[in-house]
Amino acid sequence: MGMVVLIDGVCNLCQSATRFIIRHDPTGRFHFASLQSNTGKMLLAKSGLSTEVMNTIVLIENGKYYTKSTAALRISRHLKFPWPLIYALIIVPKFIRDVAYRYIARHRYRWFGKSDQCMLPSPELRDRFLE
Repeated sequence: MGMVVLIDGVCNLCQSATRFIIRHDPTGRFHFASLQSNTGKMLLAKSGLSTEVMNTIVLIENGKYYTKSTAALRISRHLKFPWPLIYALIIVPKFIRDVAYRYIARHRYRWFGKSDQCMLPSPELRDRFLE
């Protein structure tokens, strides 16, 4: 199935990030589910992460779970050039990267808004969304 990205399905920033990943992932490696969905909750529970967590992006890659800045950086390395260059930031200690990540996550609804429902994929993208 490739890699799975779990996002906050009602967050406008997260929905934009999903569209960005899709645009820059022409081979279709990434599949998506919202953290709020039954699939998302099942995958979170399987990893030992709280099913109440809504403030992080989660990447499932080769059976391993990554969150926050590590997930975002690992996603970037699989996108079309020049986005893999961002992965170089992985050398910054995680606790420093995650301070910035948490700050954005804490303010994402105020800055980018919140939608009433999860993003609905177009028919041609439907197979990339798990439900």
